[in-house]
Amino acid sequence: RLFQCQIQYVAMKRTKENVAMVIGFYFIVSLTMVIVNKVIMRPTFFPYPVFMTWFQMIIQLICVAILAHLGKTQQMFAFMPPIEFDIETAKKVLPVTIFYTSMIICNNVCLHYVEVSFYQVARSLTIVFTIGLTYMITRKQTSQYCMIACGVVVLGYIISSVTEIRFSAAGIIFGLLSSLFVSLYGISVKSVINELNDNTWRLLIYNTIISVVFMIPFVLVSGETKALLADENLFSVTVWLTNVIGGVMGFLINIAIFLQIKYTSPLTNNIIGTVKATVLTLVSLIVFRNPITFLNFFGIVLVIGGSGAYSYIRNKELKIIK
Repeated sequence: RLFQCQIQYVAMKRTKENVAMVIGFYFIVSLTMVIVNKVIMRPTFFPYPVFMTWFQMIIQLICVAILAHLGKTQQMFAFMPPIEFDIETAKKVLPVTIFYTSMIICNNVCLHYVEVSFYQVARSLTIVFTIGLTYMITRKQTSQYCMIACGVVVLGYIISSVTEIRFSAAGIIFGLLSSLFVSLYGISVKSVINELNDNTWRLLIYNTIISVVFMIPFVLVSGETKALLADENLFSVTVWLTNVIGGVMGFLINIAIFLQIKYTSPLTNNIIGTVKATVLTLVSLIVFRNPITFLNFFGIVLVIGGSGAYSYIRNKELKIIK
């Protein structure tokens, strides 16, 4: 029922109750997705992050196809356009999809190597990459206050990384790559969305179809397929059912993000992101019992606080520009 209430956004009004419902839906899906994927990638369960990402992308494609079919006859699902794949359009979308796919793979590989409490920190340098890439492409300089907030994030990143008890070099590397691809994806989407009539659902369709194919070489090169075939959990119903749930969560997060953007303000989005990062850190301490030192926790606080401050300042600056 919650899913149905959320998905009927065409008829929803921006009331306090609906906004609260949208925020709650986003929180549930985003937190569940991280927790489920971390549980899946336990060493004794399914330690294959690249294969998991590919399988979940297939599940996402199935979800898209189902809703696209239902959208033809059911008004509730009319937001999802019919499945399409035009070669010329796909060529234009391809660079964006490469960043999209790389971002998701690096996200999950990073999560595989690091604790949930450090996961937010490992991918926190997106702000730094966004500022750098924006300057390189547009030559636009970032304000002094934003640079200060960015400095706080970098300081927190360094402190938290150095004091991380279960430090993982691979986790750090894939976290940095994830931050880079998140920035590249955010910047590149703006250049291609006009080709799709500003329809984010059409972009999702192309991203998902191309990603399923694009990931195959990564799955093969990773060596995970060979290891999986020799794994005793290969025929475990629980393993594959959990992966299906993870794939559904991956699809629902797209709906949750769209609803959040549609029914809340940019400032509210930024606040929600900061609160979610805080809650995820607390959940990691309670559920996963991740070991943490005072300095490590202090670094996490700096990262979350700096990211929130940066988002708040940028939102204010954009309002002034408009």
